[in-house]
Amino acid sequence: MITGSVLDILIYVFDHYMLEDTPDVPERETLAHDLERAGFSAPNVERALDWLADLAGERHRPEFAAGPRAIRVYAEGELTRMSTESRGFLLTLERTGILSAAQREIVIDRMLALDVDELSIDQLKWVVLMVLSSQPGQGEAYARMEDLVFDSDSSAPH
Repeated sequence: MITGSVLDILIYVFDHYMLEDTPDVPERETLAHDLERAGFSAPNVERALDWLADLAGERHRPEFAAGPRAIRVYAEGELTRMSTESRGFLLTLERTGILSAAQREIVIDRMLALDVDELSIDQLKWVVLMVLSSQPGQGEAYARMEDLVFDSDSSAPH
């Protein structure tokens, strides 16, 4: 039995269920059973499904205006878990229009909810892709981010 981290499970779900034109994601109980049959440990499956449920709850987070000179100040706990490279990458995504300020906050929240001391850039890209896929009207931003994920990581973790 493989245990798989929460992020491994999320990527598996995303890859097997969410990449379809019309995603057909089973109900939570059925999905949990499918993931356990695939070899993931029950505790990690539950944490991953909670993570996805929390992400779904962010779908209608109100947008807020962040002017061009606005600066995101990171809390100490965020600085500990997010490398300078990760923070710079988020800033780049925001400045290029792939992420809005509100979406950046969702990404930070979802990153910190993972059981990882420090996420790599490749893992961060997957979290951004999952956040964008969960937000309505983000087709263009999603496509641009998808290019970044799959162009730089031809051997995506599964």
